[in-house]
Amino acid sequence: MLTGADLLAKVKELGDVSKSDLVRACGYVSHKKDGSERLNFTAFYEALLNAKGVDFGSIAKTGKGGRKLSFNTKVQFNGNLMVGKAYTGMLDLKPGDEFEIKLGRKQIRLVPLGAEDEDE
Repeated sequence: MLTGADLLAKVKELGDVSKSDLVRACGYVSHKKDGSERLNFTAFYEALLNAKGVDFGSIAKTGKGGRKLSFNTKVQFNGNLMVGKAYTGMLDLKPGDEFEIKLGRKQIRLVPLGAEDEDE
């Protein structure tokens, strides 16, 4: 698995390839018991962020006005579930970014459109 400057160089070298091919080419692949391939998107993106200087251990966990981020939320009275700007900012999400909503047993996962879900 590539990390640091090697990872950044490989991503730049590959240019406009699919996300799956990018993850595969950088070595973030494991194999399931049945022998099928599993792409480790989360590990890849974490390594990419680390290579770009984002250290998860040192991210300031405070929102606007110095409030501590709790990493908890609740369903609002109208049924909406809110994810605040401080959290989307930590992930560098931009207006217009689209996600597929994956429902599991008592869980919700947001998968960027076009990315393969790593649990499939």
